[in-house]
Order: sequence, then C-alpha cells, then structure tokens
Amino acid sequence: MSFADDHLIALVDEGLGNSAYLVDLGDGRSLAVDAGRDLRTLHAAADRRGLHVVYAADTHLHADFLSGATQLAHDHHATVLASAAGQRMFEHLGLADGDEVDLGGLTLRVLATPGHTDEHLSFLLLDGGRELGVFTGGSLIVNSAARTDLLGQERTEELARAQYHSLKRLTELPDATAVWPTHGAGSFCSAPPGTERTTTIGDQKQANPLLAAPDEDTFVRQLTASLGTYPAYFDRLSEVNRRGPAVLATAPRLPALTPSQVSALLADSGHVVDIRPAADYAAGHIPGALSIALRAQFATWLGWLLPDNTRIAFVTGEDQDLDEIVWQAYKIGYERLAGRLAGGMTTWQEAGLPTTTTPFLTPDQTPAAPYLDVRQEAEYAAGHVAGALHFELGTLADHASEAPAGAVVACGHGERAMTAASILERAGHTDLTVLKGSPGEYAAAHGQRLTESGTR
Repeated sequence: MSFADDHLIALVDEGLGNSAYLVDLGDGRSLAVDAGRDLRTLHAAADRRGLHVVYAADTHLHADFLSGATQLAHDHHATVLASAAGQRMFEHLGLADGDEVDLGGLTLRVLATPGHTDEHLSFLLLDGGRELGVFTGGSLIVNSAARTDLLGQERTEELARAQYHSLKRLTELPDATAVWPTHGAGSFCSAPPGTERTTTIGDQKQANPLLAAPDEDTFVRQLTASLGTYPAYFDRLSEVNRRGPAVLATAPRLPALTPSQVSALLADSGHVVDIRPAADYAAGHIPGALSIALRAQFATWLGWLLPDNTRIAFVTGEDQDLDEIVWQAYKIGYERLAGRLAGGMTTWQEAGLPTTTTPFLTPDQTPAAPYLDVRQEAEYAAGHVAGALHFELGTLADHASEAPAGAVVACGHGERAMTAASILERAGHTDLTVLKGSPGEYAAAHGQRLTESGTR
C-alpha cells in the first residue's frame, strides 16, 4: 500500500475543479494543504480518522476560493504555513525556498515555483531522504500547468517564463514522486483544464504536452495560447486571502423572507437568484430573477455574474440544501445574503405578485430561429451550430443589445442557457426560447451538422 493510500485524503471540490489534501501525520495529528473556506468535508474526514489539524499549508494566494487556513488556525490552533513573499496580514510561518518544516516523522521541504503567482510554493513531503510526493498547487498539474494571466495581461508572458522554469525544476524530482496538484479538471485556474487529479513526475514527463515543448519560447506560446476567460471574482480574492478571510464564529444561515421583503430588495437594487432546476424556473419565476441552478458549478456562476457587494435573496425549491447555498457563496466571498423566500414561488403567487415563464423546449420542439450559443470559447470551437451567434455566458450582459429577437438560447444541456435567458429577460428580451439539449441534438433535429475547428 502506498503512502497516499494509507495517509493522504484528497478532498475534491468538483464545482471549482480543485483538490485540498488532508495528511495523516500519526498520533492523531494532520496537515491540511490548500483547504478552502468550506471545511465541512475536511472536518468530516478528520473526524472519521480522529485527526486534529496541526498545520494548514497554502501553496499560493488563491484567486478562485477563499482559504480555510485562518479558520483552521482559529478552530484547531493550527500553524499556517505559507510563502513569506506573500506578505499575508495574519499570523503564519513565513517560508522561502529551501526551508524545511519538521512534521514529526515527516518533513515538508519548500520549493519556490513561481508562475501561477509570484509567491507560489510547492511542498515536497519527505520521509527521511525519500520523496513521497509534492503538493504542486498551481504549478505542475495533470497534463498541463496553471494559468499565468491572473496578475494582469502585461505580466502573462513573464510569469509563463517563470512557470517554465518551475516545471523544469519539479521534473528533476525522482520519477516515482507523486504529484498532488490543487487545480484540476473543471478549474478555471488550469490552462487548459486537466482531466485527472493526481499523477507522478514520471508520468508527466511522458504525457504532459507542455513538458514536451522543445524550448522556453515554445512553452510560453503553448501555455498562453490555451488561456481562456475566467470569472470576474478571481480579480478580488487573492487580496482577500492576503488579508485573511474573516473567521466565522458560527455557521452562517439563510433567514426566511416574506414576498414583500423580496420585492423590496429587488426595488432597492438587490438581486434575486433562483436556484431551482432550469425546468422549474422556466415554468414560473419572479421577473428580474437570475437563474443559477444549485449544482456543483453554482459558486462559479454566482461569482462571475453578480458583484460581491450587493444583497442577494434566493428562491429555492423543495428539499434543496440551504447550507449548500450558503457555503458555495461564502467560499468565494459572497456574504451579503439577505435570505430566501419562505415557501418559495407558492407564497409569491399567493401574494398576488407577478410571475413570468420562459419556453424550455427539446431540440425537435424548437422553432427555426437565430441560435445563440453561450458556452465557453473552447466548447464552441469544438463544434457548434452553423450560423450561431456566440457570446460566452460570462460576457453576455455586456452584449445583451446584440441578442437577436426570438433567439433560441443554448449551451451544452440547458442550465447555462437558462441563466443566459434570465440575463436577457432583465435587459428586455421577452421572446426567447431556451434549448433543452445539446448543439448536436439540435443540429440533428434540424437536419444540420455541427461546424468545428473554430470557424464561424
């Protein structure tokens, strides 16, 4: 049995595409690496093994989630391990290249691996002189590397060159060394997103296309060419993490709101987010509500589409997990949560307040109409309906006036398309249809073939 099988627990956030790690150090002690603010899964894993978190290590100033390190320091009196160059404004053990931390039987050696961020560290876990594995955060990830444009376009190439040297340094480790990245499949910090969560140095030498680049310039071209867009909240969170996310004394809750309170919030420039499944939203919703179905990707779209300084009320369906709403919002720094509509749409309708509907149709039911594709650029390039108008969902609000009348709004399945329709409805489009299905299904139903290779 390997060390990872017996002593390491990977805690995967499928929505953000990230992994945190809990390392069993023995004697009831543990190390947490890149833990997020939503610590429910970590606490459950620690409780199952009877572990107490004594160290909380962060590989870098995260842009896509709030760190749980300050909370672990408060709850467990854990020592926070992080880069001294990050200039964090809370108590921590500042580390630099070559430093070592005695974990009591195991050793954590610090490797400076800038690129994703300036102060990025990787943590090499040693048992005596044997390399067990390396926590690579946002440097080397499975078959890729993390993006280098989060500190501004003007520094993208500079950081990509730093990333090249960081990856080369990591590949000098023995081939059998396990690689435990933070960013993975589904993470907008990946460039491009990987598919697996963990790997080894030897496997990456064989499989990672960036490591096959013959020289630094080629590496930089390949990495920067793969960079897509990322959520707007990424530009805010690294500074919040540098200051230290606020410690929560108790788990946050969503108060119950009356229809009149929700109506007043909307009138006062607040936002209503309807988290019900797309079909439920389509059947009847509050005019002006933003549809973001509660699923793994909820936090990403909440942070992409709404500012963090506005009050938000939620419309929920039966049996939806209110704690999940709160923690998805809090883990990306959205804390101005006014509450949720008590009784859902039933109480809204009973109060005599207005509702509206949105046609949600299968491909064979959709009319012949302009086709608006709101998927990410890479998805669109891989195959799209001929003649489609394309705007990524994250940019759609800026292009609402360009949406054609009577459009069929589409994504990969329907959830993002319903979100897009709710954005367009707020901008005055009231004649939209949302596709319940994929571009391929639509094309087949209308006797078409998908256009590939990015041609429009």
